[in-house]
Amino acid sequence: MITPIFWIVPIASLLALSLAFFFYKQMMKESEGTEMMAKIASHVREGAMSYLKQQYKVVASVFVVLVILFAIMAFGFGVQNEWVPVAFLTGGFFSGLAGFLGMKTATYASARTANAARTSLNKGLQIAFRSGAVMGLVVVGLGLLDISFWYVLLNSVIPAEAMDPTHKLSIITTTMLTFGMGASTQALFARVGGGIYTKAADVGADLVGKVEAGIPEDDPRNPATIADNVGDNVGDVAGMGADLYESYCGSILATAALGAAAYVATGNVEMQYKAVIAPMLIAAVGIVLSILGIFAVRTNENATIKNLLRSLAVGTNLSSVLIAISTFGILYMLQLENWFWVACSVITGLMVGIIIGQSTEYYTSQSYRPTQRISEAGKTGPATVIISGIGLGMISTAIPVVAVATGIILSYLFASGFDFANVSMGLYGIGIAAVGMLSTLGITLATDAYGPIADNAGGNAEMCALGKEVRKRTDALDSLGNTTAATGKGFAIGSAALTGLALLASYIEEIKIGLIRIGQTVLTFADGREIPIHKASFTDFMYYYDVTLMNPKVLAGMFLGSMMAFLFCGLTMNAVGRAAGHMVEEVRRQFREIKGILTGEGEPDYARCVEISTKGAQHEMIFPSLLAIIAPIVTGLIFGVTGVIGLLIGGLSSGFVLAIFMANAGGAWDNAKKYVEEDNLGGKGGDVHKATVVGDTVGDPFKDTSGPSLNILIKLMSMVAIVMAGLTVAWSLF
Repeated sequence: MITPIFWIVPIASLLALSLAFFFYKQMMKESEGTEMMAKIASHVREGAMSYLKQQYKVVASVFVVLVILFAIMAFGFGVQNEWVPVAFLTGGFFSGLAGFLGMKTATYASARTANAARTSLNKGLQIAFRSGAVMGLVVVGLGLLDISFWYVLLNSVIPAEAMDPTHKLSIITTTMLTFGMGASTQALFARVGGGIYTKAADVGADLVGKVEAGIPEDDPRNPATIADNVGDNVGDVAGMGADLYESYCGSILATAALGAAAYVATGNVEMQYKAVIAPMLIAAVGIVLSILGIFAVRTNENATIKNLLRSLAVGTNLSSVLIAISTFGILYMLQLENWFWVACSVITGLMVGIIIGQSTEYYTSQSYRPTQRISEAGKTGPATVIISGIGLGMISTAIPVVAVATGIILSYLFASGFDFANVSMGLYGIGIAAVGMLSTLGITLATDAYGPIADNAGGNAEMCALGKEVRKRTDALDSLGNTTAATGKGFAIGSAALTGLALLASYIEEIKIGLIRIGQTVLTFADGREIPIHKASFTDFMYYYDVTLMNPKVLAGMFLGSMMAFLFCGLTMNAVGRAAGHMVEEVRRQFREIKGILTGEGEPDYARCVEISTKGAQHEMIFPSLLAIIAPIVTGLIFGVTGVIGLLIGGLSSGFVLAIFMANAGGAWDNAKKYVEEDNLGGKGGDVHKATVVGDTVGDPFKDTSGPSLNILIKLMSMVAIVMAGLTVAWSLF
């Protein structure tokens, strides 16, 4: 079924892509500044593109193997939908494309931002933010375009069933879920690989350059400087773009699948269709309103960090308020059952996102006391800085966890009509709350992608010696970027929690399809009751598989899932440590062997440092990423459906809290260093500064590698479980 209102979705996606192209062209018209500024920008751009090409080669080989596996499952054993191999490829392709386009824009924007900062702070902010908006608009535009394409295609090729007309939309939505695995797989490689790359370079540059040699950050005498700037783009732009692309698509697709499932038993195809397209329409309107918010961002010349944060808040808050109002209009126009309270579920998701963002800002910005206390801890050395940061990170988990827990309960109750027994609509409420949180992703991601652009602009200004006034402006933009990046990571993690719950519920729907595919048509319970599978509810499946805390298979799965979060973090942290060790040795070697580097008479070998980061990232990213794919498959083959559900619950709960801890601790350490560099507590070069640099170095893999990768781990394990549901129900040991 397709009605005229559906076409709002692809039109909104094309609008987003068109405006992204407009912002890109406007940015390209600006000058890169001096010849030296353009040269440095070209080095960063070439390094970033070279890395992405290598990464895509590795990812392509993994995708080929997985596509062959899916094809065998689909056409050989008949336990998989025939569309899955193709859908998987398109998800991965668009996720990678979103990251690539965003990073390409960022590498062209950094020098132009630095040059604009020579004129005014506001002009620098405008170029950096609107270049970041290219990433935001590309992600939401490509995401909705991919979803629209698959819905139209599957609607035209999947026949309707006369006996059960609601079955068609269930098949369409569960099939569409599978391209989310392609997006998640690509996103994990991008996040892990980019995170290892950027932190290897950053740690090497900081430990040897700032601590040992006593030279400023981004000093052209530091051999790791170019690699560090490249890393900002491949990790925080390409990685974040791919990450939030799959979050965005995953939340919409999971909610659509839950909407289809909610009305299977009723036979009401019209209401089922409305429940399916509702999240798509909310996302589409969110695009338009994000665009309005983007145009509202501007600032004054002498703005403080708080002023700059307020400038960005004007745009994001305007978009949030407008989408909140519009949601009621959208659902009223659809005449969805219980539309008012379902809209309240969407508002709940929006509010949770805002609370997480504000909480992250409070705990990570140097404008507030928590981060300032970490700086003050530097008076007694690096050890107390590290202890303070770990303590802050742990404390900072409380507000986001309480917010998400409250959001889950409220969104469930609103959508279910305040009836805990109405599980199907309650779960739909949780899913649409995740859509609400991500509905303003166009502007939210713009504020996040802005960060590395501003960081690179500061590096360009330092290397080209543009003067104190310009550097002051770029430092202000960079400090703002650190906070917005931390906020973006908190937002991504929060959305992962709600999306993960929606995907967990969708897993049951895929199990239903898998059972039908292998020829089982009836659920037979221990008490003799029989229910046709296509009429069975979510609760029926929970009873059938005995999904309770007393089931040892569920408990085993939960422990394995919790372990996965810590194992994954350990692997990625050690990967950064090994790659950073090679970088430290190389920077020391160049300082030792290349005469005249520190006096400015010698030329560092930037290319060698770029090569070390590239090789380290390519090598180290493979095992952790493959582990995330293998774990749900092996758990399903051993413990069956109940074990997989336990695995997903354990991974979601522990991974969510651990990710917040790591992201906030890392962001606070980074800005504690920035606070000292703003001429507080002795300023640059003092003992306090050196102590905070060590803290920042510890925090780098926390906030940019392990922490942000966890939210993808949560969703990828769910996506793999969904795609492999047919295999799990067909073969399992217990």
